[in-house]
Amino acid sequence: MTSVGTMKYPVESIRAGPMDEDWMNAEHMTGTSIMAVEYDGGVVIGADSRTTTGTYIANRVTDKLTRITDTIYCCRSGSAADTQNIADIVAYHLDFMQVEMGEPPQVKTAANVFRELCYNYRDSLVAGVIVAGWDKRRGGQVYSVPIGGMCVRMPVTIGGSGSTYVYGYVDANFKPGMTRQECLQFVTNTLTLAMMRDGSSGGVVRLAAIGESGVERHTVLAGELPRFYED
Repeated sequence: MTSVGTMKYPVESIRAGPMDEDWMNAEHMTGTSIMAVEYDGGVVIGADSRTTTGTYIANRVTDKLTRITDTIYCCRSGSAADTQNIADIVAYHLDFMQVEMGEPPQVKTAANVFRELCYNYRDSLVAGVIVAGWDKRRGGQVYSVPIGGMCVRMPVTIGGSGSTYVYGYVDANFKPGMTRQECLQFVTNTLTLAMMRDGSSGGVVRLAAIGESGVERHTVLAGELPRFYED
């Protein structure tokens, strides 16, 4: 036994290094930078496209903007398997609800189904979700459902590992009443800055504008992202 301070550890545990970990079989994580913002008439959501397994980039072009209904989407962060399955379950429930009610479900309803699943299985899941969309009762809405199952509506929210680098930028540049085009550029700039600093975020920026007329998708390729000080 070898003593380190007052704690004793086996020699083998001290010699073990990162190469001893089976990183190729580690869980896929959507390390992630995700974001959503409300505007008058709808919402804009966005995400990077990198999926990691430990320090290995497993997928450079993941689509983290997941359809729940025709006018409700979610942005996923955490375990790729967990978030994909939760999104599938919520979409399944809302499809039944739409048949039963005879009208499209509300965004708030979708957010609360996510909240219930994430809270009930909080000890088993690693899932942080942003639920955003449009309905005829409340218009465009954004709900944050972080790991643990809290649910709160916010005019703008960010999530994932890359979000820690851009809170100041969001606070300084968000203003109520932005147009749809301003929101698209705001989300693109924010995610680009997060991807520049966060090793678990990268790839392209995927965007979606959701309103009464439906969903309009955009992809900003790596060569088209803002350069900021690099110019």
